[in-house]
Amino acid sequence: MTVAPRLVSTVAAPLDRASADAPQVLYWPGRRVLVQRGDTEVVALDLDGPGAGQATEVRFPAPWPRGFGTVTVSPDRDVAVFAGVHAVRSVEAFGATRWEVRHGCWDGSCPLMHTSFAEYADDEGHFYADMGSTAVSADGKLVWAHVRGPLSDDDETADYEELWLVLDAVDGRVLDRVDTGTVASGSFHTPHPDPAQMGLSIGEGEEGSPSLWGRWDGQRLTAEQIDIETILLTVNPSGRNLLSVPLDQGSLDLHQVEGGAVLRTLDAQGTVPPHPRNTGEDRLYWDFEAAFADEDTVVAGTAQCDKEYGTVRHWLVDVRGMSLRGEITYPFPVSGPARSAGNGTWYTVSEDRTSLHLWQRADED
Repeated sequence: MTVAPRLVSTVAAPLDRASADAPQVLYWPGRRVLVQRGDTEVVALDLDGPGAGQATEVRFPAPWPRGFGTVTVSPDRDVAVFAGVHAVRSVEAFGATRWEVRHGCWDGSCPLMHTSFAEYADDEGHFYADMGSTAVSADGKLVWAHVRGPLSDDDETADYEELWLVLDAVDGRVLDRVDTGTVASGSFHTPHPDPAQMGLSIGEGEEGSPSLWGRWDGQRLTAEQIDIETILLTVNPSGRNLLSVPLDQGSLDLHQVEGGAVLRTLDAQGTVPPHPRNTGEDRLYWDFEAAFADEDTVVAGTAQCDKEYGTVRHWLVDVRGMSLRGEITYPFPVSGPARSAGNGTWYTVSEDRTSLHLWQRADED
């Protein structure tokens, strides 16, 4: 069975691909924002407001080059939050720093608490530093940040543990923190429609990939471990269920958000048919990206294992019985995985990274 999607829109990437990362979509309930990181700036386009698209772009000057960390933006696009090698910094559209939280250096061999990027800008060792990540809550009031300790205000004898912080988005105050007990090479956050909840996947290279679920009750941050070798993918619209994939990418796992228990699993091998151009015995596995098309339906891809054969494939999965409903047939060839864009949509990026396509089930309005 094949399933035809509806193309919601195609948006041109605002920055030159030669000096920028591929565009991505950040999403919150009722709001989607295209974000692209360039060498010297970050551009954010509103995909849902009046006149959505190029006319509503906001540009944020970058405090350091794009190879030195990650970035996110707020739902209202009033700030970009940069997670760098030595600090988390909130930057307004014209370049003013709203606040900064300094932390231990992500270069594991460096014991210094840097005060500026200039201190290590020309040090080759810092070019390959590990990195953390940030995310802004659905209501725009909190910033969740994964950083290397200690913080600049900590006692000088504080351990160099990694921390998960909840910050006040207005002034950067540390509201609470937990020790993640990890040794990260990188991380990313998984948003939840409830501003007080957030997921965090932490890559530790060959050591594993712990995934955590955080809750903020207004006074205290708590974090529970979902698994030690899994990647969190996306949350369904109600926020009740969470989708993940293990490091070997062999299965899609549906969790209950409350408690993290695995409810159902769908193996790629034995479920997904081999690629038509595959004449061998190559293993089938899921991508590290997926999207909920509605409360009980997921768009998941096998693009990573398909790419050597040319055409990539995406699949519609019913998570109520964890069954394959069919292959998605796009009106033109797509590249890469299916990535979540919220509001029942998913997106793909053109192979040349010059445009982003938003998709929806054809039977959805």
